[in-house]
Amino acid sequence: MSIAKLFRLPFSGNGVWLELQRQNFSIPFLAWAVVVPLSFLPPVLLYYAGTHYGDAFLAGFADKEWRFITTILFLAELLTFFVMGWLIRAVLEGDKLEISYQDSYLLAAVAPIPLWLSSLALLVPVLAVSVVAVAVGMFLSCALVYQGARSLCHRSDNDVVTMSATYTIMAASLLAWGILMAMVWAF
Repeated sequence: MSIAKLFRLPFSGNGVWLELQRQNFSIPFLAWAVVVPLSFLPPVLLYYAGTHYGDAFLAGFADKEWRFITTILFLAELLTFFVMGWLIRAVLEGDKLEISYQDSYLLAAVAPIPLWLSSLALLVPVLAVSVVAVAVGMFLSCALVYQGARSLCHRSDNDVVTMSATYTIMAASLLAWGILMAMVWAF
C-alpha cells in the first residue's frame, strides 16, 4: 500500500480500508508494528519539550517529573489500544453493525495515528503550534473512525447508525485522551 493511499484513509470510502482489511494483519502485528513504535512519539517528544523548553513553553512546565510522567503515558497508550479495540467492537456490535475482532483492532491501531503524529509539533517551542496540531489530529482521528467503521462494517455513505457509533467511540476516545492529559498535568 502506498503512502498516498494511506493519506486518503480519513477521506476515502471502502477502497483503501478494504485493501487494509485484505492485508489481514494480526492483532499482535498491529500492536508491535504500529502501536508500540508510534506510542513512543508523544512521551519522547513530551520529555524533550519538558526538559528543554521549560517555563518558556508553558508556566510550570519545567517543574514536572518528566521521566515518570512519560513512562506512565507510554504504558497508558499501550493499554488504551487494547481497551479501544474492545470498545470499538462492543459499540459497533451494540448498534447491530458487524465487525470482527481483528478489524476492530485494525481501526484501534489506525485511528490514533494523527494524534501520535501531532506530537511532532512539540519540536516547535510554541504552545499554539501544539494546540493546532492536536486539534487537526483529533479531527483526522474522528474521520478515520467514521470512515473505518463505515468501510469495515460495509455500510453505505451517510449512514446515521455508523455516525452514531462513531460519536460514541470518539466520545470515549476523547475522554481517555483527556484523562491521559490530566495525568500529565497532575504530576
